[in-house]
Amino acid sequence: MELDSNRSQRTLSSVQSTTHGMVAELTTGSPAPLFSLPDADMEMFDLREALSRHNVVLYFYPRDGMPSSTQQSILYSDHESEFMDCDAEVVGVSLDDCLRHADFRDEHGLSMRLLSDEDAEACRLYGVWHQQEIGGVPKASVQRKTFIIRRDGVIHRVFQDAGSREHLAAVLQSLKELTRSEHGNRQEHRRNA
Repeated sequence: MELDSNRSQRTLSSVQSTTHGMVAELTTGSPAPLFSLPDADMEMFDLREALSRHNVVLYFYPRDGMPSSTQQSILYSDHESEFMDCDAEVVGVSLDDCLRHADFRDEHGLSMRLLSDEDAEACRLYGVWHQQEIGGVPKASVQRKTFIIRRDGVIHRVFQDAGSREHLAAVLQSLKELTRSEHGNRQEHRRNA
């Protein structure tokens, strides 16, 4: 399968620093780590290429089918036109494989791209991969987190514990502010040109 032969090329680069094997926390103003992962249709999504066209809302979630993951994905999908008005593409990332993503997308009529990060490469780059103890047994999990990434590759905003309507409203408000700022900068540049 082509995806397996290109596995070593899936993660393009990381501009994140590490200390003692720990990933530095990404915050507002941090450069966004670049990656490439397959989506539900087994087509590659390249973050660098996506950012050349528009802002990206990148949300990480634990698994397809979990109630909170389903609610979050449906909320994002239902507001696709508002994200488009803000020149933003919404992309979801979890550890699920491409086929499970396709089933999840089709079952709920989702419009956004769902990326398969089976090896947790992007999850590690974005610091959402965590070990936790459940019933005395260590288990790995993905922390629910949303990143708004500007077209210049810089993180505009980070949202923790995503999934509620309040979260969606905060993400959209932040995108609207970013859009106003971008339009203001373009108008100022035209006046000075």
